Amino acid sequence: MKKRSVKKILLISLSTFVLLAAVLAVHIYMVTRPKAPTANTKVMARLDFKQAINKEDAAKITGWLYAQNGVDRVMCNEKSGIAVFTFYPVKTNADVLTSELKNELHYSVVRYMPSQEELQSGCPVGAGSFTSKVSSSVSHLFN
Repeated sequence: MKKRSVKKILLISLSTFVLLAAVLAVHIYMVTRPKAPTANTKVMARLDFKQAINKEDAAKITGWLYAQNGVDRVMCNEKSGIAVFTFYPVKTNADVLTSELKNELHYSVVRYMPSQEELQSGCPVGAGSFTSKVSSSVSHLFN
C-alpha cells in the first residue's frame, strides 16, 4: 500500500511540474513576442546635443519638448548635453521631433540609437541567464 501511495504522489508531483512548466513556457512566449504600439504604449528616446548648452537652453528645450503632441515626460541635463523624454509612438515620432527641434531651435542635436551590443548588455537578465535561455527556447519553438 505504501508503494502505491508513493508512486501516486510522484506521479501527481511530476504531472504538476510538467503542467507548471508548460504554463510558464506559454507565459514567456506571450510576454516576449513583439506587439504593435497601442494608445497606452510609451517609448523613451535620447537626444545628444553636439554643442554646449546652459540652464536657459535646457529650460527652453524642455519647454519645447513638453509643448509637442504626444510627449509625456522630459529631462534635460545641461552638464551632459543630453535630453531624455518619453512619448506615445502612436501620436508622434522621435525622429520627427529631433528634426523639428533642429529646425525650430537651431541646436546641433542627434537622436542617440544604441548599438546591438549595447542593447544586448543593457539588461542584467540578458544573454546567458536561465530566464533568457528559457525565453529564447520557447520563442524558437513558436517561430
